[in-house]
Amino acid sequence: MPSLGLEILGVTLALLGWISAIVSCVLPMWRVSAFIGVNIVTAQTTWEGIWMNCVVQSTGQMQCKIHDSMLALSGDLQAARALTVISIVLGILGLLMSVMGAKCTNCVDEETAKARVMIASGGAFILASLTQIIPVSWSAHTIIHEFYSPVIPEQKFFGLYPWSRVFLQVFLHVLPVHMWVLSRYPDLLPVQNHDCYVNLFL
Repeated sequence: MPSLGLEILGVTLALLGWISAIVSCVLPMWRVSAFIGVNIVTAQTTWEGIWMNCVVQSTGQMQCKIHDSMLALSGDLQAARALTVISIVLGILGLLMSVMGAKCTNCVDEETAKARVMIASGGAFILASLTQIIPVSWSAHTIIHEFYSPVIPEQKFFGLYPWSRVFLQVFLHVLPVHMWVLSRYPDLLPVQNHDCYVNLFL
């Protein structure tokens, strides 16, 4: 059976991944672009998010405007809005299930049922990660396509900022599931001395 320390670590990592999904949803940094004139970058940077756009001047002044309509968004950002909200909801469900199935709670009495609840919470966390990867990959594809497009010569995109949050979220959601499997089935480890891995959180 997985140890209590391993479960607490897994729930903590999953909570950090869920927080990164919320940060990805709130921050207007899905696309960061600047307009380039005759080899001179103008003193204006545009941040595009799924809820608002912001314009940052070189003086540090920032003006943000919430999107009036969902139709004002491009297709990739419309999908990003929906899938990011789904990712956050799946993260909440996964966190609730992991608390219910934890060894330190009494919500579920039977050990087999607790293990099944924890497996279901791991599945919810992995689905939350996948629903975050899809919009970020789509948005990155659009940014790269527009960067090399000769039709848009005056605008250059600087960043793919959601990637760092997605990699963090995938790592924080998949690692607890992987650690739980290795603690339950130590024969899957490639080395002979399993104690250093399995007893790490005992």
